[in-house]
Amino acid sequence: MPVCLMPAQAQTAGQTPGQNDKPAKSISLAVLGDSLAAGFGIKPEQSFPARLEAALKADGRTVTVLNDGVSGDTSAGGLDRVDWILGDKPDIVMVELGANDALRGIDPASTERNLSAIIEKLKAAGVTVWLAGMMAPRNFGPDYVTAFDGIYRRLADKYQVPLYPFLLEGVAQDPALNQADGLHPNPQGVAVIVRNILPFVTKNLDLYAASLHRPARP
Repeated sequence: MPVCLMPAQAQTAGQTPGQNDKPAKSISLAVLGDSLAAGFGIKPEQSFPARLEAALKADGRTVTVLNDGVSGDTSAGGLDRVDWILGDKPDIVMVELGANDALRGIDPASTERNLSAIIEKLKAAGVTVWLAGMMAPRNFGPDYVTAFDGIYRRLADKYQVPLYPFLLEGVAQDPALNQADGLHPNPQGVAVIVRNILPFVTKNLDLYAASLHRPARP
């Protein structure tokens, strides 16, 4: 899907027509995740990636958002799928994994190793990485919660990748925004997630474009 830019947008200050006027390459953003990305219990067009793409289009951007979510996936499962999703040649991958690790009580150190390996494999392939954080269930006790919740900031700092601290901010534990299981957002909950994360996404799309010396607003 081509990136559409008006002529005024394609020119920067002091630039004359004809300078650096190569068309911008289309941007592909993949969401490597679990059921929160896959859209468990809702229609495909109501899933987070689909709704995010629609919101970006409404903002005047033509970014393709790929849904690489698999319900029930853990960080280990995501690591196993990295080579497969790289076949789609995404420019950016948002890593949204860890919720199922926490629900299963998996050792946070194992989760951190898996997420670290995912980030390293993506970076080695020349892909830009964004990280979407999760939080452990509070009934697992303070030691587990502290160890798990700290994973995402540690990785963001280590690899210098943008972090959205908690994907379910404003949605978790709100019955009106979740399905009957209390874990998976309903369409209204997905709308809240997209509205909350959109400034993070658009800011980092602009930074991505700037890093490649492209016009802003892909």
